[in-house]
Amino acid sequence: MQTKGLKLTDVLTTVVVAIVFGIVYKVWGPLYYAVKPLGLHLDQLIYGMWFIAATVAYLLIRKPGVALLAEVAAASGEFLVGSEWGLEVLFYGFVQGLLAELVFAAFRYKRFDVAVVSLAAVGSTIASLVLDFYKGYIDQLAWWNLTLFIGARFVGAIIIAGVFAYSLVKALEATGVTQLLRPTTKEDYDSLDK
Repeated sequence: MQTKGLKLTDVLTTVVVAIVFGIVYKVWGPLYYAVKPLGLHLDQLIYGMWFIAATVAYLLIRKPGVALLAEVAAASGEFLVGSEWGLEVLFYGFVQGLLAELVFAAFRYKRFDVAVVSLAAVGSTIASLVLDFYKGYIDQLAWWNLTLFIGARFVGAIIIAGVFAYSLVKALEATGVTQLLRPTTKEDYDSLDK
């Protein structure tokens, strides 16, 4: 049976996942700016990558606190490798991770399906939009442009931090790597008999 609290291996695994995604976040910045001039808020369709550390880490570790820890650690990693947004990434990482964590908590950390992970991506999206409104640059968009902006960010988040994250972890599960993180349960053994 899996314990509820985080063990040292859980924390270390979460931090390693977060460091990998922190580097991905840093590399993602130039891509974000490369598609921005193409219009139609294509940059918002790829914005969801900045939410993926929380969802992947949660799907791997499956314990309370992991999503928040992963997103903060990934933001820290991005900051340490020279984020163009400076210290601001730490605040964004905290708030985005917190809203993802609240979604997982709402399901009492018992659901690990694509719908819940996509809802966590939606939570992170809401967090990022609230912070962007606070910064004051998206509230000046015309209503149709703001609708396109917000819609694209939600769609991108669901695709990248929801569906893609779920598929990525399923691919890792198929290799057997996740058995090192999650011990075999009675349900696993029972499913072999079917």
